[in-house]
Amino acid sequence: MKNTVAALGLIALAASISAQTLSYPQTRKVDHHDTYHGQRVADPYRWLEDDNSADTKAWVKAQNAVTDKFLEAMPQRLPTRKLYTELYNYEKFGIPFKEGGRYFWTRNDGLQQQSVYYTAAKLGDKPTVALDPNRLSKDGTVALSGFVPSPDGKLVAYGIAASGSDWQTWKLRDLASGKDLADQIDWVKFSSASWTPDGKGFFYSRYDAPAPGVALTGANYFQKLYYHRIGTPQSADQLVFENKDDKQWGFGAEVSDDGSLVYLGIWKGAGSKNALAVLPLNKGSYVAGSKVQIIDQSFDAQYQAVGNDGNMVFVKTDNGASRGRLIAIDLKKPERANWKTLIAETADTMTSAHAVGGRFLMGYLRDASTLVKVHGRDGSFIRDVQLPGVGSGAGFGGKWTDTETFFSYTSLTTPTEVWRYDVATGQASVFQKPKTPFEAEQFETRREFITSKDGTKLPIFIAHKKGLKLDGNNPTVLYGYGGFNSPMTPTYGITAATWMKMGGVYVIASIRGGSEYGESWHEAGTKLKKQNVFDDFIASAEWLIAKKYTQPSKLAVNGGSNGGLLVGAVVNQRPELFGAAVPQVGVMDMLRFHKFTIGWAWTGDYGSSEDPTEFKALLAYSPLHNVTSMRNYPAIMVTTGDHDDRVVPAHSFKYTAALQAADTGSAPKLIRIETAAGHGAGKPTSKIIEERADMLAFFANTFKLDIK
Repeated sequence: MKNTVAALGLIALAASISAQTLSYPQTRKVDHHDTYHGQRVADPYRWLEDDNSADTKAWVKAQNAVTDKFLEAMPQRLPTRKLYTELYNYEKFGIPFKEGGRYFWTRNDGLQQQSVYYTAAKLGDKPTVALDPNRLSKDGTVALSGFVPSPDGKLVAYGIAASGSDWQTWKLRDLASGKDLADQIDWVKFSSASWTPDGKGFFYSRYDAPAPGVALTGANYFQKLYYHRIGTPQSADQLVFENKDDKQWGFGAEVSDDGSLVYLGIWKGAGSKNALAVLPLNKGSYVAGSKVQIIDQSFDAQYQAVGNDGNMVFVKTDNGASRGRLIAIDLKKPERANWKTLIAETADTMTSAHAVGGRFLMGYLRDASTLVKVHGRDGSFIRDVQLPGVGSGAGFGGKWTDTETFFSYTSLTTPTEVWRYDVATGQASVFQKPKTPFEAEQFETRREFITSKDGTKLPIFIAHKKGLKLDGNNPTVLYGYGGFNSPMTPTYGITAATWMKMGGVYVIASIRGGSEYGESWHEAGTKLKKQNVFDDFIASAEWLIAKKYTQPSKLAVNGGSNGGLLVGAVVNQRPELFGAAVPQVGVMDMLRFHKFTIGWAWTGDYGSSEDPTEFKALLAYSPLHNVTSMRNYPAIMVTTGDHDDRVVPAHSFKYTAALQAADTGSAPKLIRIETAAGHGAGKPTSKIIEERADMLAFFANTFKLDIK
């Protein structure tokens, strides 16, 4: 029985739902072609790019109806969701920081939709609520995107984002009364706030208001840096810096600890390369018309200001050092010839740098595991920070005058712990260690090294129940990302924990495109070398099969955003290697990604279809354009959000339509479209549990696992 959904009869919904008899909504094709450098490329689902059209909304409704009925029929769905909820339900803490003589940190009691900010004058005092975002909406879909207390700790500038959108609105709250001031800042994106030491206002970056109807799809260009003074309307905010000649410039502002400077990180894309500038302050105050001093605008490397001693600015960079170094730049003599290396490049990859307590706390990756080293003001080595094990550490922020800092530690089988660190003595003590229903002692994790197609070695992290038999029958999830200089390191997550409790093996692959081994490792997975990323992931899958961890029919692959692209590409290239796949919010149309919102910023990693050579490389692996008929594809469930304005949902819509239209075998090809949700940031707990539990249940159903 068929039911017409769209007003124009564009989509038909079949009621019979099973893996063998599944019928999909019939997606209308249009005769649309684009010509790239003399080559015509069909785009029959172009109409799905219009997220506001009645036809697209009807298509979404019809697809969700098919997917919902399929998921509801899976016997694994409810027990998986129950287990996921049980494992999610434990007290979680964020890393504390100090401002205005007060401590601030986040806490979630277990299943709260959003984590709550707390504050206390001393760590041992009973904390009070500073800001509870759960009061901002009934369903938890309004999330905090930023929380920045004023220098005296009496006010907080906070950003909110609705339904997962990247767009932010910033407000001011009096912490004593809990009431908001009249101030409101709109159309902020990719920006935080940074207060001037006098507490009279803060810096932020924004775009012009988008045209009606394209807020979630229109390209974002010409970001501007502003200063907002408390008690004035946004229309009176002072324009601090812009570049009318380069629409790609964006700005990150951070006021120095001593209040004399504003560090300006100027970016032109999603990669790590940026320009660096400073803006002088007048005794902690911003003076309108103050001139920005450009230190370097070559955009040839990363330049991150860490701190300063008067006119000497300390900068973390990979200029002349693929794995990173710390340099000192004299603002009176900022030319490159005068740069001084304080901490030289090592065999490990420098990932972070903080100037705290008169020391430099330097974070590194060694084979995708965190190391932290303490250095003196002159760059001399003092000691290593002893982390609890081989895993991932983060935090170590603070001010030059602070005596303490805080950090987190986690591994695949260790839920995130928060530690306090005495900078002078090197003593570390637990601030918060969660009590979870996950019995870590029953599981184990190991790091292995595999060899990719071209001979490159890379680490993978494997976690599972102790006593695992290597008989090739273990249901396995392989996760990866491989892009934008973002490393994949071993961290605890409820998805992995739930899968392991279900008897599965969970694997993270640290493939090229990330920063695990420095900028050269990143660049080896970009543009014309992007195939290396897919080869690394495929080699990881082949290794797991060869070592008898699993077999193709029981191997699932998963990744989000750039990782969704990864999953789509490897499934097209080697469909026989996998039994199931879930690409989440993936970049699937590699010829048009730069046309939407901030997609243009990704050309540094991907290249652009406007370049003839890069066009050929993009077309060769673009998931949308390489769906192949007459080959058996694994079971696939695409996921996206209707408010995703980072990777617009049209990517997933068009890719799913192509999968369903092609002859790719009887395994299901579904799309799960979350409403009032975006790319992932700020997603409420209930939606996280439902979405990720559905993914694991989908894998379990495909592998015919009995979940009790």
